[in-house]
Amino acid sequence: MKNTLKYMVLTLVLAFMTGSCTKDFLEIEPADRLTADNFFKTEGEIKASTASLYGFPWFGYNDKFAWVAGDCMSGDMYHTWDQEGQFFYFSFNSGNAHLSSGWKGLFRVITYANSIINDMPRAAEGNVSQEVINAALGEARFIRGMAYYILGEYWGEVPIVENSTELVVSNEFMLPKNTHANVLEFVRRDLVFAAENLPEFDTPGRVTSWSAKAMLAKVHVTMASDLSDPKSAENFNLAKDYAADVIQNSGLFLMSNYADVFRYDQNNNQESLFALQWMEGSYALGNSRQANWARSSLITGNTECWGGFKSATYDLLQQVEGGDARQPAIYMTQGDHYPELRKNDGGYTFFIVNRDPDDPNTVLESAPPLLNSIKKYIIGSNDDTDGGVSTGQATRINQIMLRLADVYLLYAEAAMGTASSTSDNLALEYFNAVRQRANLPGKSVITWEDLIKERRVEFAMESINWFDIKRFYYRDPAGALAYLNGMEKEHVYERDQGPDAADENTVEGYLLTPPDNPITVNESHFWLPIPSAEVVANPLLGPDEPAVEYDFN
Repeated sequence: MKNTLKYMVLTLVLAFMTGSCTKDFLEIEPADRLTADNFFKTEGEIKASTASLYGFPWFGYNDKFAWVAGDCMSGDMYHTWDQEGQFFYFSFNSGNAHLSSGWKGLFRVITYANSIINDMPRAAEGNVSQEVINAALGEARFIRGMAYYILGEYWGEVPIVENSTELVVSNEFMLPKNTHANVLEFVRRDLVFAAENLPEFDTPGRVTSWSAKAMLAKVHVTMASDLSDPKSAENFNLAKDYAADVIQNSGLFLMSNYADVFRYDQNNNQESLFALQWMEGSYALGNSRQANWARSSLITGNTECWGGFKSATYDLLQQVEGGDARQPAIYMTQGDHYPELRKNDGGYTFFIVNRDPDDPNTVLESAPPLLNSIKKYIIGSNDDTDGGVSTGQATRINQIMLRLADVYLLYAEAAMGTASSTSDNLALEYFNAVRQRANLPGKSVITWEDLIKERRVEFAMESINWFDIKRFYYRDPAGALAYLNGMEKEHVYERDQGPDAADENTVEGYLLTPPDNPITVNESHFWLPIPSAEVVANPLLGPDEPAVEYDFN
């Protein structure tokens, strides 16, 4: 049952990939008009069409851009290689290949959603109930809203496209940018429609009205974070109401064990509100995180393991309190044991330097730069996962985009509102529930610093922490800049070469080395440049071109 949605995704991906055309930033891949008119005739066909929104269209965003921007820029992941590393150093420009992939990937998602929003109702009318049509529209508008939220938080001013096919037919591709406020309002409207028309319960993996309300809480907190806005308090209250509704009435709950949230056999668990549905098989249909992040082939069972020089940054390590039960599920440190990896060998134990027990001169795994390796979204080999890993960078682990713990902490953020702290009873209850799961003591007062730190650790390596930093920036631009520039994220450990050096499998055996020229983040880095190829194709997207107000009529 858990895989039903994924197989429907595969079927519709193949259908949508036939006879496609592309144009500039839109990456338009509409279903053929005749095909659309003859397809949406039953509820099953409509559900199959919306299933296509949960996987393949997101690959261009999810494969690299989501984490080089979401985890490297936020100071959580140490990774310095080539164009990926430019995000860590904030040295990227508009020609960066991953910047372009993220932009195109998100507009591809929007195009898929638009094809359903604009083609399905006409073809389905008279064949299925309006309730079925509206529920499908709710799914598509949730997905479109999510994609536009991400676009807006990274790029700020972007074109709003409601009908991709219409643009192809009219040959009108020179769309102007719309304002960031317009983008958030467009997202809000999509999510309100989704909240009103999606069911409360559906096949595991599909979004529900609770998913939409949870995302509305985040959107309203984002809108409210500009404390100079006269509607700031109103938006914080709306966010608090949405979050409370989800927490108190959805029937969802926090998983008791943090690590279980990220197990492949717990896909679509009771904490997940929206997740990309990936499956093993071939490139672009599976989740590529393990291939990009896994330390070595000892873990993956194949050659797709490019994470040997990736680590949690020194700065992130300093945020994790002693005894935090989340740590082994986020990153591996000396002696951490994982029975779910290398099951046939009794599990995998992390050693800073892993040597062949039969030949100590043979190094199987070298020391990572911060003496740790990423664990989140690492699920092991094909043998470990009942066939859930294949070459082509494809694993069957879902990529969680929104989960209940986020809503708990959003409630606390909304309750804090324009203040710098809160002792609101419900805010404390929800905030402390997240900490108690992590085996940490509760708080009696929550400060802004407490909140940003808790969110950073809870969602480390989930590629969303940059959005938290952006809300910090809206509240306090100077404070957010100081926060980023105060990070010790470039520090690395180097082996102590002294005669009395401690063992290579102890932190004491290494010297912490600060950078010669620390990264300096400036205000321009809070908004990504639109890819240069898109600006060449459409000069209205240029940095000097003003954004225009969107006509919501």
